[in-house]
Amino acid sequence: MSPTNQTLLSRFPVAASVFALVIAAFAVVSSGGSDGDGGGASAAAGPVTVDMVEFAFNPATVTVPVGGSLNVTNSGTMAHNLEVVGTGLATPDVPAGESAVLDVSSLSPGEYEIICTIAGHEQSGMTGTLIVSEDGAGAETAAPGDAATHAGHGDIGSLTPGSAEAEDLNKRLEEAMTAGVEEYLALAEEYAAGNIERGNEVLEPEILDDGTKRFEITAAITDWQVNPGNVVKAWTYNGMVPGPYIKVDLGDKVQIALTNEMPVSTDMHLHGVSVPFEMDGVAPITQPYIQPGETFVYEFTAGDKPELGMYHAHMHGHQAIVNGQFAAIQIGEMDLPRGREFHTMTVPEDLEISQEIPMVLNDAGVIGLSLNGKAFPETEPIVAERGDWVLMHYYNEGLTGHPMHLHRQPQLVVAKDGFPLAEPYQIDTLWVSPGERYSVLIQASEPGIWAFHCHMVNHAEDENGFMGMVTTMIVNPVPGSE
Repeated sequence: MSPTNQTLLSRFPVAASVFALVIAAFAVVSSGGSDGDGGGASAAAGPVTVDMVEFAFNPATVTVPVGGSLNVTNSGTMAHNLEVVGTGLATPDVPAGESAVLDVSSLSPGEYEIICTIAGHEQSGMTGTLIVSEDGAGAETAAPGDAATHAGHGDIGSLTPGSAEAEDLNKRLEEAMTAGVEEYLALAEEYAAGNIERGNEVLEPEILDDGTKRFEITAAITDWQVNPGNVVKAWTYNGMVPGPYIKVDLGDKVQIALTNEMPVSTDMHLHGVSVPFEMDGVAPITQPYIQPGETFVYEFTAGDKPELGMYHAHMHGHQAIVNGQFAAIQIGEMDLPRGREFHTMTVPEDLEISQEIPMVLNDAGVIGLSLNGKAFPETEPIVAERGDWVLMHYYNEGLTGHPMHLHRQPQLVVAKDGFPLAEPYQIDTLWVSPGERYSVLIQASEPGIWAFHCHMVNHAEDENGFMGMVTTMIVNPVPGSE
């Protein structure tokens, strides 16, 4: 990282005050079930209750007698299910607030893995163990909706302030949080040094004799590190997640040559870009399947109005997109509200953008809860100097909406799906639904390390501290100003 950034990090030591995220996510902590014996559930009479939240089973280890059943409840905010791996036994998708009974009477005594099969949920930690016992011995069933057990550290509310148990738990919570932040800041240095692979790299075209800009894209399933120790088989374009950032000018002739190196057929949909029917990328409706080993060339002439789109596989989209096969494409430069005043922001007439950043949100597939293909602590910070203007384009490639919250730095929403807004508006938390694009101007106004995260707090924290959809905006003082 540059000397300026090093100076900033030394000025803002790792501490809970650096991040003002809601600590309520820790109001629920200590693995073990309500009786503290390591989890488990008893079903001496009636079904054994298993509760589902984002992203865990409560309790994580469920004990049921031979011939028993499970009462599977959902206290989360999205649909979940429970499957007993390798047995063919599974609930349907259970909506938030509802429940389903799963008959497991056909299972022999033994230990089985349970998972949620909704895309990305298993990868986000929604796994557990089912023990079928001849005597049904086990711990008490956890109460549905008991938030105090979901994060795995027991009921904080039952502890006495100042007690040895409370002090021990608090120490462990602080140590876990601090360790994660320290690792994040160390990885920020590695990003600045260019030592970490990242997505969204701008792809330079080949210029053909007639001026056509030709981009070469390869679809493949490759290794991708989401965060330290978590390397997955991602569906990639040119080996990165998100794929290469394509930028062209108004009126350009464009070719995108897609070569398929995957074991299955594919296509490429140019979402939000004005292209001829036969270039829309929906096999077999607009084109033939691109078979493994084949190349298909998408050709179009960029229009005379700016567009902000994305390109992604349409075939196998439920797997390909959430597993990483997604990227940004931009036609021309976005129209911005220069010389206008808003609530606490004045956009200068001579506005200069210091950085233009796609921010891709995900919550599913092998990538899971992530920002630009990375999960905390390997998420890349946004580094700016005080006074800089950053243009950020949010894209949601996941399966649920995300309220994105940037601490202290003003955001001005200037476009929706690439279409400029007649009346831009200031916001600090912006809801981005699946498939949507929002463009925001960010004014780097206050020096500091400012938290930037999804405000579904269970997408940003768990019992080990920050996780998933968390990064920061690091605003450095202007050199010589202090």
